[in-house]
Amino acid sequence: MDRELLDLYSDFLLSGTGERTATKLSAALGGFISHDKVTRFLSTEDYDSKTLWREVKPYVRKIEQPKGGSLIFDDTIEAKPHTDENKIVAWHYDHCVGENVKGINILSCMVVYENSAIPVAFEIVKKDVEFSDVKTRKLHRTASISKNEYMRDMVQVCIQNDVKFEYVMADTWFSSSETMEFIHKRGKKFIFPVKSNRLVALTRHAKKFVCVNDMELEPNVAKVVYLKGLDLPVALTKKVFTNKDGSSGILYLVCNDTTLDGGQIYAIYKKRWKVEEYHKSLKSNLGLEASPTKVQRTQSNHVFGAIYAYFKLEMLSVKQGMNHFALKSKLLVSATRAAFDLLQNIKTA
Repeated sequence: MDRELLDLYSDFLLSGTGERTATKLSAALGGFISHDKVTRFLSTEDYDSKTLWREVKPYVRKIEQPKGGSLIFDDTIEAKPHTDENKIVAWHYDHCVGENVKGINILSCMVVYENSAIPVAFEIVKKDVEFSDVKTRKLHRTASISKNEYMRDMVQVCIQNDVKFEYVMADTWFSSSETMEFIHKRGKKFIFPVKSNRLVALTRHAKKFVCVNDMELEPNVAKVVYLKGLDLPVALTKKVFTNKDGSSGILYLVCNDTTLDGGQIYAIYKKRWKVEEYHKSLKSNLGLEASPTKVQRTQSNHVFGAIYAYFKLEMLSVKQGMNHFALKSKLLVSATRAAFDLLQNIKTA
C-alpha cells in the first residue's frame, strides 16, 4: 500500500467539500500527483478491515485501558441512487427513512475508551446471491452472510487482536440469542436493547413466557430474567425518556452482568451514541457519499479511505479539544478566508 497516497487521499476527504474526485485531488495538489495515479491507488489492491487495524493499532495501544472499554457495532448505508448494482451496491432497508434504498451497507466496529472512539474493524455487506422472484420474474440479490454473522466474526477478530474491551453494544438488529450467547461464552459482557414483544420469563425452565412490555418493571430498576431461546440469566431494565417532539418512549435493555443496576446499565449503554456521531461525521465531514466511483473495488476502497479519514479526524479532535464539526468548520472558514483574499488580489491586479 502506498501510505503517502493514503495520507493525501484521507487528508483530501477530511479537508474537502463537495464531490471527492481524483481530478479534484490532483488539482488541489497543483498537479503534483496525476489523477490517474490516484485512480490506480483506489483500484489496484483491496484495503479492508485488516488494513484498517494495521493503521490504527499503534494509536489504540497508546490509549487502551484494561477495563471500561466497549466495542460498539452499528451499520449505515452510503446512498448510491444513480450507480449500477453490483455485489456491494444493492437495495437495503434503511430504518432511518423506513424504506429500501440503493447503496452500500457498511457495518462498523468501534472501540470506545472514555472520550475516544476509534474504528477498529468494518465489513461491507455483500449481496452476492442472485435469485429470481417467482411472481414478478425480477432478479433480486441477497447476502450469503448475515450482519449478525459479520458481527460475531468481528468480535472474535478483536479478541484475537487483543483489543481491550469489557462490553459489546449494538442496536436491536443484533440482539439475537445466538449473538448474546456467543459474546457471553467468550467472557465478555453485552448490553443490547430488545423489542417490547421479546419473550421473557422469571425462571430458566419456565413453561410460560410473557412479552417484555407485560413485565412489571420499575424504570431504572434491573430484574433478572431469562429470554426465550437464551440459556443464561440477564438483567432487564426499562428506561423512560422524552423525545424531541415531547412524546415519551421506552427503551428496554438486557445485560449479562446481573450485578449491575438499571442506572449503571443505561450509563454504560449511552456510550453507543458515539457510533451515531461516527456515521454523521463520515457523511457530513468526510465525503463518504461524495465519491462518484463506479467499480466495486474503488467503491470499497473509498469507504476504507473515509473510515481512515475519520480516525485521523478523531485524533485531531482529541488533540485540539474540539468536536469533529467544530474542527471541520475551522478548516472551511480558513479555506473561505484564503479564497476571499485571492479574489481581492485578482480584482486589484
